[in-house]
Amino acid sequence: MSYTTRTTRTVRTFYSDGRGPPKVETKTYTYGDDSGGSSVNGGFNIGGGGRRFQIRVGGGGQDGSDQPNYSAPAFSQRPQVIGRASRKEKKDPFSGVINQSYDEIKKRCQEEGCLFEDPEFEAEDSSIFFSRAPPRPFEWKRPHEICDNPVFIADGASRFDVQQGELGDCWLLAAIASLTVNQRLFAKVVPPDQSFEDGYCGLFRFHFWRQGEWVEVVVDDRLPTYYGQLTFMHSVDKNEFWSALLEKAYAKLEGSYESLKGGSTCEAMVDFTGGVSEFFDLRKAPPNLFSIMLKASQRGSLMGCSIDADPNQLEARLSNGLVMGHAYSITSVLLMDIETPSMSGKIPMVRVRNPWGNEAEWKGRWSDQSREWSLIPDSQKESMGLTFDDDGEFWMSFDDFSKNFEKLEICNLGPDSLEEDELDGKKRWEGHTENGEWIPRVNAGGCRNYLDTFWTNPQYRVTLTDPDDDDDDDLCTMLVGVLQKDRRKKRKEGLDMLTIGYVIYKLGDENHGPLDVKFFKYNASCAKSPSFINLREVCGRHKLSPGTYVIIPSTFEPHQNGDYLLRIFTEKANETNELDEETGIIEEQETKPRVNGQKKPGKFTQTSQAQITNRPEALAFLTKALKEIPPPTDEEQEQEQALKASFRRVAGDDMEIDAYELRDILNAVFTKEGSVEFVFDGFSLDTTRSMVAMHDGDLSGKLGFDEFKVLWADLRRWKGVFKEYDRDRSGNLSSYELRSALHASGFRLSNRTFSALVMRYSSKNGNIEFGDFILCAIRMKTMLASFRNIDVDNSGHAAFDLDTFIQTVMYS
Repeated sequence: MSYTTRTTRTVRTFYSDGRGPPKVETKTYTYGDDSGGSSVNGGFNIGGGGRRFQIRVGGGGQDGSDQPNYSAPAFSQRPQVIGRASRKEKKDPFSGVINQSYDEIKKRCQEEGCLFEDPEFEAEDSSIFFSRAPPRPFEWKRPHEICDNPVFIADGASRFDVQQGELGDCWLLAAIASLTVNQRLFAKVVPPDQSFEDGYCGLFRFHFWRQGEWVEVVVDDRLPTYYGQLTFMHSVDKNEFWSALLEKAYAKLEGSYESLKGGSTCEAMVDFTGGVSEFFDLRKAPPNLFSIMLKASQRGSLMGCSIDADPNQLEARLSNGLVMGHAYSITSVLLMDIETPSMSGKIPMVRVRNPWGNEAEWKGRWSDQSREWSLIPDSQKESMGLTFDDDGEFWMSFDDFSKNFEKLEICNLGPDSLEEDELDGKKRWEGHTENGEWIPRVNAGGCRNYLDTFWTNPQYRVTLTDPDDDDDDDLCTMLVGVLQKDRRKKRKEGLDMLTIGYVIYKLGDENHGPLDVKFFKYNASCAKSPSFINLREVCGRHKLSPGTYVIIPSTFEPHQNGDYLLRIFTEKANETNELDEETGIIEEQETKPRVNGQKKPGKFTQTSQAQITNRPEALAFLTKALKEIPPPTDEEQEQEQALKASFRRVAGDDMEIDAYELRDILNAVFTKEGSVEFVFDGFSLDTTRSMVAMHDGDLSGKLGFDEFKVLWADLRRWKGVFKEYDRDRSGNLSSYELRSALHASGFRLSNRTFSALVMRYSSKNGNIEFGDFILCAIRMKTMLASFRNIDVDNSGHAAFDLDTFIQTVMYS
């Protein structure tokens, strides 16, 4: 008796041009019922300014010098404080998986004379189902308990080895069958040097491309069975086990066997190759589709095609020999020379293979034994590897192919999918990847429909320099893919796929900084993803003129959390980086440090106003604050006189006050009715302590009158900024308004630094109160001043001894 699993998945696609409400298209698909960092030398890594700085504590650099160490560029993800436990790593079950070493496990098993039992993927029901109890008792058995002479691969792996079991993962089966066509890629995923004989210890390994890198996944060989038969994927040969173990490793990668129910063939193809997948509706095919397929074939891409299924019949056969609802593989695309007495030229041809491997083949033109082949010389037939066996493989003209098939999938191989010695004349894409995260209240701005927050999304600059070799219009091909991470694995947590997409804008100035709300308000996009859709990856192919562009990946709705991988493939080399700014403080040019009598441009903590043109609103306000401070109002003059009197009265003969006295002086003014246009209960002691620390270089704990005047000027300016951006007079800024407010206060913030500030100073609902805004500004100014005093050359790096580092961090 056999059982089949039927899985239903609803896919929502959002179509939007940025104007008005989006249009939503909902489709339901049914799957199943198929028959067929640690630091170096004790340093601290501190993220900022689009790079990762390593501040040395104690000794010098790695080479024994006094120079600070700094690591490679960091990814655009939630910042991590080095040396502290990561909640994300604790919650990520895969963090244990990647730490398993095949060699170490094998060595230990052989030394102890035992068979491996995987603690990361136990032989228990929870490894099979996460949403329900098993329908019947499964028994986990090793291959030698199922048959007498188990083998890993019998007489080579082929697409005919794989048979689907009771799990609704026909999409995975189709991808595995296609993988066997490319033996080099297959050997990369399924290392062939494994067996049940020499060195056997119940341990097997496989390699998958996981969200930006190749990882090794090890499994034991205990497999779920029922009445002694394999329950899920298996080989035709009862004693061959590579396919069953590969499925188990992939289930471990995704968290459970049940997590594999329902999916796209290209999803697994991507995990087997590291490529970027494309989908084409052949009824709406682009005019250059054959050129796309030809180039894909030249680059070793995996391709598949299909005809939409008949809802009333499973895998219905058509009169032309093709089967509906069935996955075919495309094994070759070429321009075939034809030479006859009456005509000559090149015919675009496609070779297709039915994984059934039988007589179910195309019966039209250029099919096996058709008269068209009589026009082709025998030598050319031989070079094409032409056979007329009932092996499921056949040729079609591209015209017949595009008229009779309806769906085409292309998995474009990435630059790391093939080694140099594996290219064999094939071309490779130029690729670039960026890891990132949409963080609510920080950079999860939603799509262009949400203009007020859209500009806060991550932004990536891409420069295309050279057009494609054979493009008559001098355009560049760019494939863009946005992949959301770990969503299949998180099904057990009740999470499903986010609705994701991307938008591309052309930049006139290649040196432009991060784009603000005004840019998106007055500039139209030049390209976008085919749709916003709740699939693991959304991909698009674009033809663009050479120039500089910005890609904005986003969720459809704002305030949604998720990790993503952005991938960009081009035919020619491209320059890609996150559009970010370096953390620092904007000051008047007169305050620039001088080197040998010359002004030295600020690289990290000081930047001229002329350089900051990417936040026009904030820049205008800052210019006003620095250059055109209006004379104080009568009310402000009265406040200032009251402060002076209070200071003299409280300070005494030494004319110095401590944090407690400063709190009483400021709160007497700021909590006075009418002094601020919003509810404010006064500054906390922690805030006034930071105010004193900002000017207290000798650790006296006191503030003199001259320092107090500087502090008062800062408070007056920061209060004006807060009022400017607190437009509803609520006494709060949203986290999205905070960045502009800090810009208007003179600060520049990298995305990583800003994320840390929001986590530290915002409330649970994402708001920043006036007191917290002031505390944030004070500590930013203090830390930047401390860094600048150590980094006398404005190099962007500073070496702290341990005591100085602790004093700087703790006394701020």
